[in-house]
Amino acid sequence: MELRHLRYFIAVAEARSFRVAAERIHITQPAITRQIQDLEAEVGVALFERSSVGVALTPAGEHILKDARAVLLKLEDSVRSARNIGAGLAGSLRIGFVENVSWDGVVPDAFARFQEQAPDLQLQLVPSNSPEQIRQIVADTLDGGFVYSFDDLPPGLSLLPLQQRHAVLAVPKQWMWPADRRVSAKELRDKRFVGFPRHTYPAYYDYLLRSCHRAGLALNIVQEVTTEAAILSLVSAGIGAAIVNASNRSRPPDRVAFFEFEDLKIGIPLGFVYAQANGNPALHRFLDLLEVLRREMA
Repeated sequence: MELRHLRYFIAVAEARSFRVAAERIHITQPAITRQIQDLEAEVGVALFERSSVGVALTPAGEHILKDARAVLLKLEDSVRSARNIGAGLAGSLRIGFVENVSWDGVVPDAFARFQEQAPDLQLQLVPSNSPEQIRQIVADTLDGGFVYSFDDLPPGLSLLPLQQRHAVLAVPKQWMWPADRRVSAKELRDKRFVGFPRHTYPAYYDYLLRSCHRAGLALNIVQEVTTEAAILSLVSAGIGAAIVNASNRSRPPDRVAFFEFEDLKIGIPLGFVYAQANGNPALHRFLDLLEVLRREMA
């Protein structure tokens, strides 16, 4: 039994005529008659009662008709889903992101537009720091990730540069600094700082300390925690100041004030990392969207 047998059978059942069914599906009447005879021979029972005025389904034919329609509907759904997957409009896409990149700029724009383009696709968003995202992309547990890139990528990974962000100084509001103040790094030599352990992101940790050293500042780090949210919670408590991503201004803690530096420039390059060998069509559609957003930002 082939799919054409089911299609011809449904056509005859709905038209109640071999001639009309043949005209509707654009084949000859002898051809459709022969196909129905082959189907009846395979089933082993008559599916139609023939008469001079047309055909009618037998009880066996009524039973087959219900299942035949269900089979074809299921096949059509499967073909449609396969086409959508091939076009990157269905299936799943696993994307990592550093938490603070999602508060403003290109990342929330990308997520929102992609969901508009592919509402049937399962977009799995995984917050994680940059080194952990890269490990997961290598292990193929993520399709890609928004990371801050400070060192060379493992072989087989590619980086799409997106934005150049920068660092600012976060201080407890209880210090009562004027809101329009710009800060010199050397002014901070006697201040206590909250930072993060080097193992969290060794390349960024080393870059940050080198940048401070060139500006004449040796950080007096009195507490270390692994996330910027935790760092800012300690700044809120008055434990010390911190050098953090300027993106935190989009979600400022109530007890923290942010200030630009006069003489300390810490660039934080944001990009999208993915494996070159990843064949997920949804990933390539997402990369096309990021290219569009890059041009818009430019």
